[in-house]
Amino acid sequence: MANTKSLTREERKTAKRTARKKQAPKKPRDYARGSKKRKVKKMARGTSKR
Repeated sequence: MANTKSLTREERKTAKRTARKKQAPKKPRDYARGSKKRKVKKMARGTSKR
């Protein structure tokens, strides 16, 4: 993307949009969304949770 220091807000928005359109399309995922997230263990029920 070009230097946007001298552009106004609206010009910056259009510049960003055109830059995004020029980008190569992302390849589809080869894994399910969220499947690589760390799994959180359920906390123990009761008074002490240590």
